[in-house]
Amino acid sequence: MSHAKTSYVCLPCRASYKQPYEGAHERRCPRCAEPLIHVGSAFAAPRRRDTAAWRVLSVLLHAGVRFHKSCCGGPGYRPRSVPEVRERLVHARRTGRPAAEALVRYGL
Repeated sequence: MSHAKTSYVCLPCRASYKQPYEGAHERRCPRCAEPLIHVGSAFAAPRRRDTAAWRVLSVLLHAGVRFHKSCCGGPGYRPRSVPEVRERLVHARRTGRPAAEALVRYGL
């Protein structure tokens, strides 16, 4: 029986790869040889030309937000536009909350 696959992302190449998860083994991008970021099995990659979506994804990943499935289905709320991210980051600074917590919060 094969193991379920999970997603890995290369931000410089704007590429996503589904591969089996095998622990802490570091994976490299086949295009640029940079380390891939493990994003989780509930990840849906934006189109390569959608620069705004990749910018949002970059902010989420650098804040530590991932796309793992929860017991109730998907990964929960994730902002999809630059203004949504900006609004949540301002909220995090004002309230003193961690950025990762403010980014995944559904309503402000």
